[in-house]
Amino acid sequence: MMKNMYNVFAKKLFGVKYERILRSLIGSLIIFWALSISSIQIQIAPLILYLMTATFTAGVMWQALSSIDNRAYLKNMMMLPFESKKFICAYIGALGCYTLVTKTCILLAVVFSISKMGAVEIIWSILCALAAVLTAACLFYCLKGADVYCFYAEKHIAGQRWKAGRRHFIWKYFFRYMTDHKNYLVNTVAMCVIACLLPVFFRQMNGLSVLPMGFAILSLNTPLCILLSCDPALEQAVRFLPGQRKHFCIPYCLFIFTSNILADLIFLCSWKIQGGEISSGTILCAVIFALQSAIGSVLLEWFRPLRHWKIESDLWHHPRKYVVPAVMLLSAVLVGTAPWVICIMGGVLVAECVVFIVI
Repeated sequence: MMKNMYNVFAKKLFGVKYERILRSLIGSLIIFWALSISSIQIQIAPLILYLMTATFTAGVMWQALSSIDNRAYLKNMMMLPFESKKFICAYIGALGCYTLVTKTCILLAVVFSISKMGAVEIIWSILCALAAVLTAACLFYCLKGADVYCFYAEKHIAGQRWKAGRRHFIWKYFFRYMTDHKNYLVNTVAMCVIACLLPVFFRQMNGLSVLPMGFAILSLNTPLCILLSCDPALEQAVRFLPGQRKHFCIPYCLFIFTSNILADLIFLCSWKIQGGEISSGTILCAVIFALQSAIGSVLLEWFRPLRHWKIESDLWHHPRKYVVPAVMLLSAVLVGTAPWVICIMGGVLVAECVVFIVI
């Protein structure tokens, strides 16, 4: 019976013919091969590797367990007779395999391609990932009530926290969305922590060349860039009402820009504290990178929203999230080698802002 229940959950996550497993493995191999032939080499201590693997895997597993996207599916399953122990084992097993195959496998492919690791480190990394899955599942099960129904997450309907008005309503929605989705806040705080730590890795490199790389890395705030993809009802309402392309997208862009520039300012403060130089050109570069990444993220979300995802974790780790940071990282490399490129980026950004506002 447990095998049959596992197959039901696994087919929901991987597809009827488990086709997503093959796609994920092929994608990991492509990433491993592409990075292996590049000249990127980073020395990673084994302890850092194990902590990174365990933390990442546990975070993804916890997010998958707490996702409300499986609510309707679990509701149908719970209407049938079941044994709690077998139900829990099958559900956790399916989500664990999903986490390891579609998420952790990609992380390990990236790490092993840019860092020389032996067989011992590879085996221990896999064991750490397995332990992280089980630990996250046990903690979730105990903290959420120690019952099979703890996986059945109720939809939370937030109360009215602000009085609706004619102005700034979209901004009120954004902040309410952040406060109601704690994982979004956690991710934003994590980006601020990364902003504090980046200068530690850049401290041996002088000049402006490394700063744009930091600005590009800090544009990787996934949750803020998928508000339409993760809420189909909101997207339908925004597209249905007249004039919402302008009234929604401009505040949305400014909201992402605010988050990006906050992380950039923390990064610059940390850089200054550690003895780095900051000029007016540096601040202008931060503004350009923060605004350009915000515009790119909003345009992608408006014209190419993510569809057919299984659980919210798919949105957080979808390959599309790397498009804008990859472009910004390439731009950072160009600015580092030819500083005059920032002037071209500024001109393009001004033209984009004019078109964005007018059209």
